[in-house]
Amino acid sequence: MPVQIKKGISASTLSLTPLIDVVFLLLIFFLVATRFEEEERSLAVNLPKASAAQPTMFEGKEIFVTINAEGDYFIEGKQFSAASLETELKNLYENNPGKQRVTIRADQDSRTANAVAVINACNKANIRDYNIATE
Repeated sequence: MPVQIKKGISASTLSLTPLIDVVFLLLIFFLVATRFEEEERSLAVNLPKASAAQPTMFEGKEIFVTINAEGDYFIEGKQFSAASLETELKNLYENNPGKQRVTIRADQDSRTANAVAVINACNKANIRDYNIATE
């Protein structure tokens, strides 16, 4: 007579609930992270073209100051005047001293004086690491 071995119920079934939970959490994380990346580039501006432009890498926090064709200033979707822009940049520098970078995204149809005003506000806020975005 052959010996019959009975397997336990727990060995035959595997619970997939924790695996599904982890997959949903990862999905939510990547959806939220993608949304924040798109938010900085939501304002449509025509960037000027540069033949020698290269992508840059930076370890600190990068702030995008967008200037539209009418000369309005935007940071993270909020509109600022020239005076309030300087105050906002000072606040951002105080929160992240020495590791603050500003990228100026100026529409090619905007006045040069608007970009110079942002550079001047960066200098007054003690932010020395700034650049102008091109395509």
